[in-house]
Amino acid sequence: MEHDNPSPAVTSHRYGRVWVITVNNPPVNALSAAVRLGLFAAIEQGEVQPDVGAVLIVSEGKTFIAGADIREFGKPPVPPSLPDVCNRIEACTKPVVVALQGAALGGGLEVALSAHYRLALPGAKVGLPEVDLGLMPGAGGTQRAPRLMGAKAAAEFMLSGKPMGAQAAFEAGLVDRVTDSRLAALDAGLAYANELLAQGAPVRRVRNIAMTKPEISLSELSDLAQDTAKKSPGLYSPLKILEAVRASVELPFDEGLSLERRLFRGCIDSPQRAGLIHAFFAEREVSKVPEARGAAPRAVASLAVIGGGTMGAGIAVAALDAGLPVTMLERDGDSLARGVANVAKVYDGLIAKGRITEAHKAATLTRFRPSTDFADLAAADLVIEAVFEDLEVKKAVFRQLDSECKAGAVLATNTSYLDIDAIAAATRRPQDVIGLHFFSPANIMKLLEIVVPARVSPDVVVTAFELAKRMKKVPVRAGVCDGFIGNRILASYKQAVDYMMEDGASPYEIDSAVRAFGYPMGPCQVTDLAGGDIGWATRKRRAAARDPKARYVEIADRICERGWFGQKTGRGFYLYPQGARTGQPDPEVLAIVDDERNRKGITPRSFPPEEIMRRYMAAMVNEGAKVLADGIALRPLDIDVTFLYGYGFPRFRGGPMRYADTVGLSNILADIRAFAEEDPLFWQPAPLLEALVAEGQDFASLNQLRS
Repeated sequence: MEHDNPSPAVTSHRYGRVWVITVNNPPVNALSAAVRLGLFAAIEQGEVQPDVGAVLIVSEGKTFIAGADIREFGKPPVPPSLPDVCNRIEACTKPVVVALQGAALGGGLEVALSAHYRLALPGAKVGLPEVDLGLMPGAGGTQRAPRLMGAKAAAEFMLSGKPMGAQAAFEAGLVDRVTDSRLAALDAGLAYANELLAQGAPVRRVRNIAMTKPEISLSELSDLAQDTAKKSPGLYSPLKILEAVRASVELPFDEGLSLERRLFRGCIDSPQRAGLIHAFFAEREVSKVPEARGAAPRAVASLAVIGGGTMGAGIAVAALDAGLPVTMLERDGDSLARGVANVAKVYDGLIAKGRITEAHKAATLTRFRPSTDFADLAAADLVIEAVFEDLEVKKAVFRQLDSECKAGAVLATNTSYLDIDAIAAATRRPQDVIGLHFFSPANIMKLLEIVVPARVSPDVVVTAFELAKRMKKVPVRAGVCDGFIGNRILASYKQAVDYMMEDGASPYEIDSAVRAFGYPMGPCQVTDLAGGDIGWATRKRRAAARDPKARYVEIADRICERGWFGQKTGRGFYLYPQGARTGQPDPEVLAIVDDERNRKGITPRSFPPEEIMRRYMAAMVNEGAKVLADGIALRPLDIDVTFLYGYGFPRFRGGPMRYADTVGLSNILADIRAFAEEDPLFWQPAPLLEALVAEGQDFASLNQLRS
């Protein structure tokens, strides 16, 4: 066995007639400059060796190549570029084989596509997820994938960003064989390479596959582009992916490759790419919290949920899907039966969509125990209360948990607004009490606000973050205040919405502007979806504490007084005839708005979409700055993640605080000061915002967690 080491991250060995190139760049074999250089050099070395008949590329560890090296994001490019590496692999005059184990994603799959033969181990996953970062494949992926799997399938594969398993990749044409043995990648790859040598298999370059019968017409590509534009409003890279796929149908390979590179550079320069990269890193940073520095999580082998309503059932499903045994407690048999039905309904919906089988549902529910007896919670390691949003009701539940639950059990409340310090004080063990604010539907929504009361033990906080990881949630640490991070900021920009509505903007104009900004829904649509009665109850709860000098808009109250709570009642801000999910504008709602304006003597004025969004975002960012100054959020990026995962903020903008940095904090502050001339009580600039502007700093400067 001869060997050479062109790069510490890439080694080369000769096994008989096969030149084996091994990538070893832990933890995920990312395509760093050293890996690219090593691959390029190793291919050239293998090609000139007279005793070598074929080349095999494999990787150490559990992953083939997981894509670009995120540590190099934003840094000047170092040659060789990945397109050059892929073109050099494809140009090799000896057959090049890759053996794929684990993930071959992004540039990792592009390396594989540039080889001549592709073998996948059973657990391999392949994908081109660049669209999730505002990018597109830029090393031949948009030209090679269509030649292997057809243009339409390749376009849909790249637009989804989702990986596919080994068997699906074989059926799609992306890999040539899936090994059914338990051999390691090296052994399986050597066996395949030697088999090809014995057969006298030729060099087989993907670039030479003719696109004579593309599986998609140009008109179908145009239709797909229009559909993509609707599903991803304002997004840049999906349409560029489609443009490159179209080139794979219309242009010679080299011209398509050149166009792909130009389009890729356009994505790199797009502000959306920067916003999506920020979102990518922010999601990974939020788990870094002070409590994690010196504490280990408590063991959680079983979980209990109190309450079987929509929220309680969703939490139970999320825990069951995480593999935990779950006890659901309700106050009586009828309520418990409804709770059990709510859980079953979720799984029945998944069965109807073909996502799980009846057998899977049955196996999962063997870990589900319904009960009406608090004594059945005695062995639970973690209990999540999800009862009615009333402080006294929750305190009563926690007093009972205090007497029934074992020592060391974590006691969590799923509250959206209430004082968790007060709930914890109802027990003799405040160190065990924490807030877990799930978002509805809890089995689907990714955000989990982990609300940290004053007396909680650090290991309970760490346990909550570990539970979030098991449930595949995105956790954000929040402090205790009315509404925590998300709902506190929501209350502020909803006020700005109410003021605009009373001053002349219709609910439908406001929703339209917010959707055009990139949200999937506008605020009035969201109210109808959640149920207008929820916000109404909160407003009534806060009425006694409301500043009598503060402006209060009663339009939403007038709508609720009629029993119009949104989709569940068939009308709210919108009409939902025959149970429709998409609402229609309601002339009677516009009449209510006009009546309220007339009652207060307000002459309506017009609000262009641009002004609607300036006010909407100014209120959001200003309250965000106050949340930061109060220590409710650790960093601006925690607010960004909260709004990306819980409130539909457009991901390509990175989050509200990131957006404020891109607009310029001085511009946001100038808007707030201008709006304060008409309402100085509401539009009070956050001192932190004023300080950052005075110092020439931005929110990004506060994203480093202080030690």
